[in-house]
Amino acid sequence: MAQSAPPPFDPNNPPLIEGFTPTSYHPEEGFGEKFRRKIRENPLVPIGCLGTAGVLTYGLICFKKGNTQQSQRMMRARVLAQGFTIAAILVGVVVAAIKPKK
Repeated sequence: MAQSAPPPFDPNNPPLIEGFTPTSYHPEEGFGEKFRRKIRENPLVPIGCLGTAGVLTYGLICFKKGNTQQSQRMMRARVLAQGFTIAAILVGVVVAAIKPKK
């Protein structure tokens, strides 16, 4: 018995999966709109990412200049900033899970 080829993938028409209904599918939403919406939903994550990148950059500059003591402090601060970012992501996930469905 020959099997038929699967239908071609169409990104504008997602496949139907029995028992699954997407909750926040926005087909008309582009990258920029989605990025802004995600920042509005959880603004602490981009703040944490920027803080981590800033501390890391300053730490690397200090390391290059030979200021090892300040570089060590900045690498420890980077770990704290990364921890803040992870905590912000987890809080955002919990809040999204608790938020009532529309």
